[in-house]
Amino acid sequence: LERSLMASCGGDDGYPEFEPTAKSALSRHLSREVYAELKDVKTAGGVTLRDCINSGIVNKDSTIGVYLGDEESYAAFGSLVNPIIEEYHLGYKVTDSHPADFDPSHLDAPNPDPDDEFIVSTRIRVARNLRGYGLTPTLGQEQRLEVEKKVTGVLEGLGDELKGKYYPLQGMDEATSQQLIDDHFLFKKGDRFLDAAGINREWPEGRGIFHNDAKTFLTWVNEEDQLRIISMQKGGDIGAVFSRLATAVNALSDQLGFQYSPNLGYLSSCPTNLGTGMRASVHIKIPNAAAHADFKKICDDNKIQARGIHGEHSESAGGVYDISNVRRLGLSEVECVQDMYNGVKKLIELEKSLAESHASAAEEPSTPPAAAATGAGASDEPTAVTPATDDPAAAAAADPPPDSGKKGKKSKSCLIL
Repeated sequence: LERSLMASCGGDDGYPEFEPTAKSALSRHLSREVYAELKDVKTAGGVTLRDCINSGIVNKDSTIGVYLGDEESYAAFGSLVNPIIEEYHLGYKVTDSHPADFDPSHLDAPNPDPDDEFIVSTRIRVARNLRGYGLTPTLGQEQRLEVEKKVTGVLEGLGDELKGKYYPLQGMDEATSQQLIDDHFLFKKGDRFLDAAGINREWPEGRGIFHNDAKTFLTWVNEEDQLRIISMQKGGDIGAVFSRLATAVNALSDQLGFQYSPNLGYLSSCPTNLGTGMRASVHIKIPNAAAHADFKKICDDNKIQARGIHGEHSESAGGVYDISNVRRLGLSEVECVQDMYNGVKKLIELEKSLAESHASAAEEPSTPPAAAATGAGASDEPTAVTPATDDPAAAAAADPPPDSGKKGKKSKSCLIL
């Protein structure tokens, strides 16, 4: 790890020289003064500044460029990390208190699309890491296996609708692998950003996937975070998806314990996933709303983000977009989902209104009455119109759950969460 960083460093003091075109948060906030202050700092777990910034040095096109190695790193390297956190999580100060509320009864989210006209599927995920262990960039082989053993022991003890099975990646047979690919559940070895951060070490040992029998609850073990906990189903019952996730997360938290800071919320290796570590999203068919001139402003005003269904910077397929919450830090889990719900409800209202307007306009005669009366250039046969499919099941067939929320970074798996 150190050798790869040193190869990219400029001066005798080891300070990494950034290109003038560099756009990463690391390049903006790692001044020579900050570097001099932190270059010899080491946490009790042995994490250094070089461990935390290696990915951003090796990958010059990084957006963030920082992966923290353990819980203590956030305080030890605060001179670098705190400005990045405040820049990314707009309006939040690292001295603020982060609230927590995972109570489904506090969510006001009746199904906004009970007839399944617009919402293809709903999924909500959170990132979590266990107390007492390093974060994934510096998690040693022994620790990783210990995390896997602890987590799977709890997961396989879950009952009722969460009851399921764990599938370790190491030694997985071809039939199981293909089934998980078909279900859009299988994740691959991390991309170059994660690799340079140290997250891919001893791949695929200690990694795996748990899912319940109904395939509506899924947990990735030792991927980018130690846990990615996911609830999902077809249609727009956002409340049911959140309730299932809350049951699972609370059960895991009670038995495992997660890294948590009163100011930063749940800790993750990447500063973008702090706070709730939550991404709440729907895949929704809104071709008319998406074509509206103020679509981006409407999304911004409602604190939601729109992107293609295959991840950041991907294009829409058949007018279907991935809509998710933007905020993660400084608000509770309930508030994150409420943001997404309120925004989705607004987009559905807009889509209905625009569709009605377009239908009314289509009923207007396209030729002058005189020309129509004489039959000039006209046909007595009705024009056949083939509508786009609105079958949620068909649309869901190629509907991988979306990402972590990293900006412009990766397409690292069969699905992006």
